[in-house]
Amino acid sequence: MDEFVFIVIFSILGFFLGCFTGLIPGLHVNTLSMILLASSHLLIKFLPFDHNFACLLICSLIVSISIAHTFVNIIPATVLGVPDEDTALTILPAHRLLLNGRGYEAIVLSSIGSFGAILASIFLLFPYKYILGEPLNFYTFLRTNLFWILLSIVLLMIFTEGGGRKDKIWASLKASFVILLSGLLGLLSLDFPVSSPFGLPSSTLMPLLAGLFGLSNQINSLVTKAKIERQLLEEPEMGNKKEVILSVFAGSIAGAIVSVVPGITSAIGTILALGLRGSTNDKQIIITLSAVNTSCAFLVISALFAISRARSGAAIVIANLLNIDPWKGLAPPLDFLYFLIPMVIAGFFSFPMTCFLGKFVLGRIEKIPYALLTKISIIFIVIVTFIFTGFHGLLLLFTSTAIGMIPIWVGVRRSNCMGVLLIPIMLNLLT
Repeated sequence: MDEFVFIVIFSILGFFLGCFTGLIPGLHVNTLSMILLASSHLLIKFLPFDHNFACLLICSLIVSISIAHTFVNIIPATVLGVPDEDTALTILPAHRLLLNGRGYEAIVLSSIGSFGAILASIFLLFPYKYILGEPLNFYTFLRTNLFWILLSIVLLMIFTEGGGRKDKIWASLKASFVILLSGLLGLLSLDFPVSSPFGLPSSTLMPLLAGLFGLSNQINSLVTKAKIERQLLEEPEMGNKKEVILSVFAGSIAGAIVSVVPGITSAIGTILALGLRGSTNDKQIIITLSAVNTSCAFLVISALFAISRARSGAAIVIANLLNIDPWKGLAPPLDFLYFLIPMVIAGFFSFPMTCFLGKFVLGRIEKIPYALLTKISIIFIVIVTFIFTGFHGLLLLFTSTAIGMIPIWVGVRRSNCMGVLLIPIMLNLLT
């Protein structure tokens, strides 16, 4: 009973830390996880428990942080348009709702998608284990056929572009151009040497995604003199519940694939989820993409036990702190049951907290003229990029911004810019 109480306490602490990381663009869960790993020996000495249980508490903290982060990071993505890998595509429909005075609706929809993914992931646990692990070992099939899966995603992106029959071919050609150009950018820059002048963890993904989906969006809003409507802070109507459930399950299934297949990131999973879900409106897109991120964070921990693979920074830290007992029998190992506690606690607390924080921020941000807010967002993106990636990161930011403007000008989906990851991964699989 005492063990349960302390796991709950650390889960709640992780929830608050996850809310903090979610609100600060550029501060990723993996960064905080690595910091906890580096300082784990000090934390273990400080905690009045035996070594194994102290490690379990630290891992519970990390799991709770990772779940809460996937809920709350929609707020800076919606308000400031600052994406990370998890929210790169979500900011586009969320931004459209913000301009129409429905920014709070975007945040609530995202919370519903994430909360629904928690429930769906619990439902999927046993199929996840038995389909991907023993006895079916579908994980092996996914891994060996990853190139063809990604090629199918690219073709789906190309041939679902455009409206009527007359402009279908032209739209597909424009989409192909954007995918290839952003893919070339990825090939030239994913290994580009970036480093923080302040010694912080760096990644080329941050300036690339911030330029392709964030800064380009803000500059377009500034150039077109977009106006933001007064924000409606009432609880939104959910509409067709069947559509919501389908969106949650499409995102959760895509998240399950992301959590086990090497080379597939949450950003790629969002494209897969949209393909599973089919063409739909902004509301369902937000729900779907949020479900991808949360289900991936949930099931990537399950992958440690189901297939003995660590597919995220948080999972790698957990694997370093604990001796993972593989899930072989019908019932999952005890350590995994312990991990369900922080995942469920963080999920249940994060839903109302994200809505509360979203309403709080939007209720005050609407007092700022939208043109000024856009300029602040642009400056903020540039500063955050410099802090985490230095001058080389700024070069990538401005280059990717220029490419991110192209789909806006030629009238194709900006999700085609995900070629920045798809093309390099596909070519790497061929070598």
